[in-house]
Amino acid sequence: MPEDQTATRRSVSSQQDHILVTRALEGDQRAYLDLVEKYQKGLHLHIRRTIGNVEGLEDLVQEAFIKAFKALHTYSVNYAFSTWLYKIASNHAIDYKRKRRLVTTSLDKPMPSRDGEVRQEVPDITYRPDRRIEDRQRVNVIQDAIDSLPPKYNRVIVMRHQEEKSYMEIAEELDLPLGTVKAHIFRARKLLYKCLRDKRDSL
Repeated sequence: MPEDQTATRRSVSSQQDHILVTRALEGDQRAYLDLVEKYQKGLHLHIRRTIGNVEGLEDLVQEAFIKAFKALHTYSVNYAFSTWLYKIASNHAIDYKRKRRLVTTSLDKPMPSRDGEVRQEVPDITYRPDRRIEDRQRVNVIQDAIDSLPPKYNRVIVMRHQEEKSYMEIAEELDLPLGTVKAHIFRARKLLYKCLRDKRDSL
């Protein structure tokens, strides 16, 4: 394809992105879904190229979108939206991979000493008698947030994160297009995040 045609096509795409971003910032939920639909496949390939075909790749893609949309007000039209979005996705994927590679020291592994091997004795500074109560309160708050979702969003979140069904299994069970299921899960996560953020003092 001639260079001038390629530049024109990119320019048109960038203009479309800027319009969608503006609409999204004004509260147009359809604009968010249009951006997801436009970039979801490319972002999936980009993350897979960045860190490989890891487990939970679809979740990483959705989380990258959520991070981007939370920071959408910081996006500058002086740059291509796709470049900005892919940078956020790359950083998120790399952070995920780095956390999985953290090396922990086994507390049961004997340590060499002059007198032979000794086992480490590390005091449990994390012990808190009220921890179980706080954990239960946190679970209740999260469950309340899930229960407050509109039925179509509650249903997919429960199937995805509590019943651990795949996107395809959810689509088949609910007789919905795969894209619709992904859009519903994405929207449900946004609503959950907003609800939990509002209730963060309770967590």
